[in-house]
Amino acid sequence: QVQLVESGGGLVQPGGSLRLSCAASGSIFIITTMGWYRQAPGKQRELVATITSFSITNYEGSVKGRFTISRDNAKNTVYLQMNSLKPEDTAVYYCYTKHLRGTTVNDYWGQGTQVTVSS
Repeated sequence: QVQLVESGGGLVQPGGSLRLSCAASGSIFIITTMGWYRQAPGKQRELVATITSFSITNYEGSVKGRFTISRDNAKNTVYLQMNSLKPEDTAVYYCYTKHLRGTTVNDYWGQGTQVTVSS
């Protein structure tokens, strides 16, 4: 069992910043990819950013230049620094980790943390 504990969400004004954190605990083997997804009301869950164990990053187009994903492998933690937030960024943000156990790959998701950008 792997638990992902997210924190850092909240209410922020447009142009503000938030930093999301997600720490994995439990039966952790090898975490290959970590990332963040989000789901706004009435919309499908979409990729925000991912980062591999080699620190290769991938961002959704609208967040490029504003968001930065990083990870601390020693702490099994992934972060998402969100700057210049826009109302369109309002969503529930979900932490994601891909774990490798032998040749088996398992995906785990956090419970979600609400990010609301509003004046």
